[in-house]
Amino acid sequence: MIKEKKNIKMSETKKIKQNNIKYIKKHNFHYPNTFYPNTTCNEIIKKYKNKENINIKNEKIKISGRIIKIRIMGKASFCEIKDISGKIQLYISQKYIDKNFYKNHFKKWNIGDIIGVFGTVFKTKTKEITIKCKKIKLLNKILKQIPNNFYGLLDKEKCYRNRYLDLITNKKSIKKFLIRSKIIFLIRNFFYKKKFIEVETPIIQNIPGGASAKPFITYHNKLKKKMYLRISPELYLKKLIIGGFEKIFEISKNFRNEGISNKHNPEFTMIEAYSAYSNYTYMMKLIEKLFKYIFKKIKIKNSILHNNKKIIFKKKFNKMTIKESILKFNKDIKINDIKNIKNIKKIATKKKIKIKNYYNVDKIIIKIFEHTVEKNIIHPTFITDYPVETSPLARRKKNSKNLTERFELFISGMEISNGFSELNDPIDQKKRFKKQIKENNKSKNFYDKEYIKALEYGLPPTSGIGIGIDRLIMLLTNSKNIRDIIFFPTLKNE
Repeated sequence: MIKEKKNIKMSETKKIKQNNIKYIKKHNFHYPNTFYPNTTCNEIIKKYKNKENINIKNEKIKISGRIIKIRIMGKASFCEIKDISGKIQLYISQKYIDKNFYKNHFKKWNIGDIIGVFGTVFKTKTKEITIKCKKIKLLNKILKQIPNNFYGLLDKEKCYRNRYLDLITNKKSIKKFLIRSKIIFLIRNFFYKKKFIEVETPIIQNIPGGASAKPFITYHNKLKKKMYLRISPELYLKKLIIGGFEKIFEISKNFRNEGISNKHNPEFTMIEAYSAYSNYTYMMKLIEKLFKYIFKKIKIKNSILHNNKKIIFKKKFNKMTIKESILKFNKDIKINDIKNIKNIKKIATKKKIKIKNYYNVDKIIIKIFEHTVEKNIIHPTFITDYPVETSPLARRKKNSKNLTERFELFISGMEISNGFSELNDPIDQKKRFKKQIKENNKSKNFYDKEYIKALEYGLPPTSGIGIGIDRLIMLLTNSKNIRDIIFFPTLKNE
């Protein structure tokens, strides 16, 4: 039975396609490109929704869009079209449009066809704003049938693979991507106002420096060498600070050849910003100001909903050290338990956290934090006091050998931002790079000697941040999956 139904659907789709091709050939349809609309659906609705009487004679409209509904009623019909701003109703009657055109053309058009309309505005008896069509032009005739507009695309996998269909049928998706565009604009605008200069750094790099992640590898035919898609623009940006720029940012596409999940896509969007003569406390204040600026502009007052959890944006974001957060969210752990290597290994085993034999106390603390704390941080919280062991590019805290001036911002169980006071001691930086090489042989080719050379010319006291734009957009659009807010996410083969 299932196969029979599928075959019927396939044959219907094929028949529609064949009929549409016949129409195109029969009428010598040439895909016109000289129709220029003078308004949008939403502009018309806004202009006339509060007006009782509309002066039809003086209101001439040119509008274009895709047909999403058709109601044929003998000598007159109604249909709806949509554009990026919204939708509006059209009234098509033989009284205003040629009879032969109405019968032989308009009635042969399908849901999904793109049309241009000349007409005037009026309100129906039910007070619906409608365009009375004086002339209609077919701009593009679809060949394939669009999924039923009432149900939309319920299959998420199909939405991701056929984003154009998702956008045609799903108003929520359009809204999310419009919000995405606005957020990126607001981020850029905020940094411009703070006197930061936007810069660009290479996507194809000799060494994928700036973060410890597996890179995508490519090959340069002319230079006859391996090259890498960037993991982060960090080291290049700090070279610009060394060169004399004092406040810079880059909105960048980064690439990490690792797992895919609801929070991870191999290609993702970030902003990194660096400011000379500042430290990590300045960056924490800057991020808080940035987020509150965005929330205000997209009309978020005190809270939002994400993953069925109410997230409250207080006057001041919370702040905790890693150890404080572990003790807060693990009532069975005491402060002395996370100081001793034997005790902390027992805790990790008890909580079923995989650790390696050579892990020291600091590395195990990070593992416990990742497995037991991250998911529980709902309201905006800065986590501080990251160990040197896991922060190779961050400056040490004053009077501390093991801790750094580094923070991460967590909201709704997600890391949204990472920042620190930059390590500007070339000797210490070189030692840390070499230590990484010893611990992980796979990273030996990624030792950036050029960056050490640049540091020897002097990096002023500097702080930097990286913000995951995709995750921020997930948060502000109440999206559970990162694929919902990336136009074309990375997917497995069908």
